[in-house]
Amino acid sequence: MSRICDICGKGRQVGNNVSHSKRRTKRTWQPNLRKTKLASGREALICSRCLKTLTKSAKG
Repeated sequence: MSRICDICGKGRQVGNNVSHSKRRTKRTWQPNLRKTKLASGREALICSRCLKTLTKSAKG
């Protein structure tokens, strides 16, 4: 299962850990994904930002 949002396409980001002595090692950030059911009835992996936007648009 890929760690990509089904709505916005947000995926893994890559950067550096930087220590106090400025040594750099690679690290990754994963998106905050949730498995939710859409209005169409299918399940999707959605990041928390898209989930917040969907609930705001559904209320008002």
